[in-house]
Amino acid sequence: MYNKFSKMFTLALLCTAGLASAQSIPSPKEHFGFNIGDDYKLTTYTQAEAYYKKLAASPRTKLVDIGMTEEGRHQWMLIVSSPENIKKLAEYKDISTKLAHAESLTPAEAKKLAAKGKAVVWIDGGLHATETVGAHQLIETMYQLVTRTDEETMTILNNDIILLTQANPDGQELVSNWYMRNADTLKRKLDIPRVYEKYVGHDNNRDFYMMNMKESQNISNQLFVEWIPQIMYNHHQRGPEGSVLAGPPYRDPFNYVFDPLIVTSIDGVGASMNNRLNTENKPGYTQRNGSQFSTWWNGGLRTTPYFHNMVGLLTEIIGGPTPENIALVPDRLIPNGATPNPVVPQKWHFRQSIDYSVSLNYGVLDYASRNRSNLLYNIYQMGINSIARGHEDHWTFYPKYVQAIKDAYNKDKKDTGGEKSEGEFSFGSESGIPAKYFDAVMKNPELRDARAYVIPANQSDFPTAVRFINALIRSGIRVEKATSAFTSEGKTYPAGSYVVSTAQAFRPHVIDMFEPQDHPNDFQYEGGPPIKPYDAAGWTLAFQMGLKFDRAMSEVTGSFKQVPYGEIQSAPKLTLAAAKSGYTISPKQNNAFIAVNDLLKGGAEVYRPTSGTTGEFYVPAAAKAQAILTKSAADYGLTVTAATAKPSGLTKITPSRIAIVDVYGGSIPAGWVRWLMEQYHYGYTMIYPNEVDAGDLNKKFDAIILVTGIVPASDKPAASSRYFDRMPKAEDVPTEFQPWVGKVSVAKSVPMLKKFLEAGGNIVTIGTSTSLAYHLGLPVKNQLVEPGKDGKDKPLPGTKYYIPGSLLKVSLDTTQPSNWGMAEENDVLFDRSPVFKLEAGSAEKGVKPLAWFPTATPLHSGWAWGQAYLKDGVAAFEAPVGKGKLYAFGPEITFRGQSHSTFKMLFNELYDQKK
Repeated sequence: MYNKFSKMFTLALLCTAGLASAQSIPSPKEHFGFNIGDDYKLTTYTQAEAYYKKLAASPRTKLVDIGMTEEGRHQWMLIVSSPENIKKLAEYKDISTKLAHAESLTPAEAKKLAAKGKAVVWIDGGLHATETVGAHQLIETMYQLVTRTDEETMTILNNDIILLTQANPDGQELVSNWYMRNADTLKRKLDIPRVYEKYVGHDNNRDFYMMNMKESQNISNQLFVEWIPQIMYNHHQRGPEGSVLAGPPYRDPFNYVFDPLIVTSIDGVGASMNNRLNTENKPGYTQRNGSQFSTWWNGGLRTTPYFHNMVGLLTEIIGGPTPENIALVPDRLIPNGATPNPVVPQKWHFRQSIDYSVSLNYGVLDYASRNRSNLLYNIYQMGINSIARGHEDHWTFYPKYVQAIKDAYNKDKKDTGGEKSEGEFSFGSESGIPAKYFDAVMKNPELRDARAYVIPANQSDFPTAVRFINALIRSGIRVEKATSAFTSEGKTYPAGSYVVSTAQAFRPHVIDMFEPQDHPNDFQYEGGPPIKPYDAAGWTLAFQMGLKFDRAMSEVTGSFKQVPYGEIQSAPKLTLAAAKSGYTISPKQNNAFIAVNDLLKGGAEVYRPTSGTTGEFYVPAAAKAQAILTKSAADYGLTVTAATAKPSGLTKITPSRIAIVDVYGGSIPAGWVRWLMEQYHYGYTMIYPNEVDAGDLNKKFDAIILVTGIVPASDKPAASSRYFDRMPKAEDVPTEFQPWVGKVSVAKSVPMLKKFLEAGGNIVTIGTSTSLAYHLGLPVKNQLVEPGKDGKDKPLPGTKYYIPGSLLKVSLDTTQPSNWGMAEENDVLFDRSPVFKLEAGSAEKGVKPLAWFPTATPLHSGWAWGQAYLKDGVAAFEAPVGKGKLYAFGPEITFRGQSHSTFKMLFNELYDQKK
């Protein structure tokens, strides 16, 4: 009785305090001049930022600046909880991180901390800025949590600490200003002229294991280092046609390195969200196979947390400031497990999406409040499980291992004349297989998971290895650095090498960054078409970056110092040896290109051979050059070698005048290349199709970069894309952006590009833009075709050949200047990429293969159905066109700023070299 009365009295006091606080907080309408969710109304980030600061006056809040954006704005996180919890945030943060790391805690100690701590829940909005519901539901949720005094809200505030974060401030400013610029509400559109994150637009949600962008770094620091919340909720749109939103739980496959608690916890929170809407008579929630979203891929704001034992949530909701209609999709009207409460066709208003989103937030927060201690203890339990797996012999159940069990059994049965096991679509209905077949694979010492990964300090491009290490550190991974030389499994490593143990709480992320992904064969039905993965099927960052590392199968011992969580590392500061003649720089180091570009901009002379296998840069000794190289050695860890004499056969190089072709609305791959050019100190100019069509390109440029998606296969209209094909009429946009409107065409643009080449210009094409080679009539064909019934070649169907984003092994001709600095074998990011067959006589016409698939099994990480069709296919080539050269790279050699091992294939083409 006393406890009940005490609880009621405390709640009354909290409500009284909350009411007093609410009276000092203006409503959104009082601040913005309209209600959040009013049709045709959006608020800018500048206006929202001012409102955050007013909300910060409440004792329920703390406003935290988590860092600067790429455009120089402050990125804010509003922490909301009870006034008592706000006063003790440091204590609750410490509990959250201790339980997440799980180190040196007994189960009893963890139980005690879990009982004492508060559930930490991350809710964001606005990551994809044209998905305007996200940023605006965040404001409405903030207001309601700060001002409401009902029992549910007060209980949530008492049990939860809520981290409310605008994920893309720059994008909100751009999109809202653009939409609201038109006084006529019926003319307001979201057809913005450029990407809504300074460089990469939509790919800001593809950057959360690499963390190239400042916003990704800011967010990751809060998620993986500072707070490590138990639940994170990432708001998006757009819901599947005929529904209101898609949400958890998600469809298979899920990643096999997860702790199973991740999968079942997503189910639990998803049920709370769906139940909340159904209780409030809000239909239209679809889940599992009702949408495309899975939990396989790493790299998104919602998905990377899975690899850190966090319950990651994503909803994709319909709606926006301009009212719309819910489409009639008859099959969605039949209630089923994916859509238990269908929505009927109707007119839909912005406020409805806001109300749904707030309800979903409350469903998550209520779940966290009711399950506070369980969530805190479960993240500890997952961490302990991971640590145990790292310390013991452990095998992950990959599809390739399960298939090996079946293959061994079927081989024996075939030899003895028995029946085979069922195929992959038997779904476990086959009769049992003797356990010896399991033991032969899943107890094979050669197939077990590594205990640790060792990154030697004496590899040829150690600064790029340090970039990889920093990607792990930004993601909260525990890393150790050797303070002296050590030996592991018979190999000696120098001081300064790094060791990453798998015996740590975030082991799934460690495994995922070093080991190949083994995506299952995923088809609609046996013999049917493949089901497209949500994003990539394989992405192993160590492979993409060309990291040299060793898998340690036993504990690694030595003199190590743990790098403090979140502490960014620098490449060793090297010194420049005095030289009388000059200096050589190996192109095996990516940072060599930074130094060369700095030298050229500084007026120093730089030389390079015209042939050979190494392509080393030579810099004559001079005061100006020595000053720049001294700085490069110290700042970038660049190895510079003193030369005793100037090598023979060199020619002077000069910087190319580089153009990157962009389009109205913004090409994301072009944005990544723009960012890459800045990182490596190249000068460049962004141009648009109208400028290409105007011709006279040689007067302004020496090299043109055409990223994937710029050059079409033909001038036939392509199917529109919701996100990436926003092409308005020129007269409908402001004058300053009218020159951006238009597309590269075969009829107008290709002749101008051909003239540019013939006059001595170079063009680098990547991905689908390599179709320029066909338009130019070069002697190459598509490798991935088969004869049709009419005798003409047709593309291979998905039932025979399908390779979504994956890493494949290619062989390279390293004697070609295009490949200088590359290894003879390298991983490339392949995403349904073009593959070529050189026609007879192509060599006599100067066509040179740069990279090719020498085997029928090039898959290294991901999913490759029918990969045998790649054998002997050419992945990249160069061809003369008049006085210039066309470079065609089928794979994504600049993929999302991640594929460091193939950057050189672009960089080598960006200098003028004249005898």
